[in-house]
Amino acid sequence: MPTFEYGGVTLAVDEDGFMQEPDRWNQAVAAALATTEGVNALTDNHWKVVNYLREYYLQFGVAPMIRKLCKQTGFSLKEIYEMFPSGPAKGACKVAGLPKPTGCV
Repeated sequence: MPTFEYGGVTLAVDEDGFMQEPDRWNQAVAAALATTEGVNALTDNHWKVVNYLREYYLQFGVAPMIRKLCKQTGFSLKEIYEMFPSGPAKGACKVAGLPKPTGCV
């Protein structure tokens, strides 16, 4: 199984870099994963998206639909793509420590 290493910590990831153990996620992990998605610094807006994704996942066991993510965070899809260039499913969910969303290519 592939791994992701940062600051002396090794995490199990899938072939696309999504964490396999979401309970090992923390803000340092998020910042490290963000660099793999072309995000060098997480702003308050990034954290608003990431925290919403984590809370939703912990409550329902799946990532929210993109429409729900936009409605609940107040960001347009365009704004989310500006924050996470690889998109809400691949980029934002990966940074939030979620497993790869169903339907994510």
